[in-house]
Amino acid sequence: MAEVQDKFLSVVIPIFCEANHLPEVLGAVRSSLDQCDLPYELVLVDDGSSDNTWDVIAAGAKTSSNVRALRLSRNFGKEAALCAGLEHARGDAVILMDADGQHPPSLIPEMVRAWKTSGVDIVEAVKTYRGREPLADKFGALLFYFLLNRLSGFDFKGSSDFKLMNRKAVNAWLRMHERNVFFRGMTVWMGFKSMQVPFEVAPRAAGRSTWSLLKRLKLALTGITAFSWFPLQLVTLAGAIFLIFSVLIGAETLYLKLSGRAVSGFATVILLELIIGSFLMISLGIIGEYVARIYEEVKGRPRYIVAESIEPADRTAAS
Repeated sequence: MAEVQDKFLSVVIPIFCEANHLPEVLGAVRSSLDQCDLPYELVLVDDGSSDNTWDVIAAGAKTSSNVRALRLSRNFGKEAALCAGLEHARGDAVILMDADGQHPPSLIPEMVRAWKTSGVDIVEAVKTYRGREPLADKFGALLFYFLLNRLSGFDFKGSSDFKLMNRKAVNAWLRMHERNVFFRGMTVWMGFKSMQVPFEVAPRAAGRSTWSLLKRLKLALTGITAFSWFPLQLVTLAGAIFLIFSVLIGAETLYLKLSGRAVSGFATVILLELIIGSFLMISLGIIGEYVARIYEEVKGRPRYIVAESIEPADRTAAS
């Protein structure tokens, strides 16, 4: 195996309203990075936090020369924050992780060691245990990944945003410019040589998750529409089935009419109208999801806007 020496690490951490426990998490990250015996930088992306997260980041940057920080103009979402971090990271390898402590920093040395010795392009931390969470959340996650695996043809089981990517993989990822970002799906799609490192999701350092049901549903729709056109094919298939069904019903109705045995079928007509009408509305909704994705891409707006930044060289903020 090729040995990786004298390389530079970047650790990208998107942050949203994590001020209370951020110093503790960053301290654990630094401690683990010190074990890797490689120079590194922390790329911290404040995704429009409403608390004093940016003040905590700025205060920490004053005492450290290896912090690069970005403050987004509003909450663009975790996927956009990951994009911002990747686009500003300068390392030969980039580690991406969450700021809530559920991605254990203690796993970083193992990931770096695997990158150094195995020659793979991506080291992915895979969940073996999702931790304590509501039953509805677990069921929703299982259903989402079951559908995504079946519809996309890729294996996303246990996947997470906690991973190490070498510079080749990062540069390839940066060449994908879609606005509707599903990070873990895009890294799987690239197909680079990878290996998996198992981990158990740790309890949150503090507070509660800001991932609401609506945000989860939006991410699920983005993932499915970005990696599968099967829902559109399903509309076509269902239309063909309804066509065959309508031809059979029409033939039967014509036969009964010509044979003089036609009967009143008002209830049947109403029921068929309701079924067909519901199917049409659902079909329009599916098509509308894909049209909305196209609309977002065609507008060409930036994924995010940086309001302030802190560079490790001069530690000064720029608007």
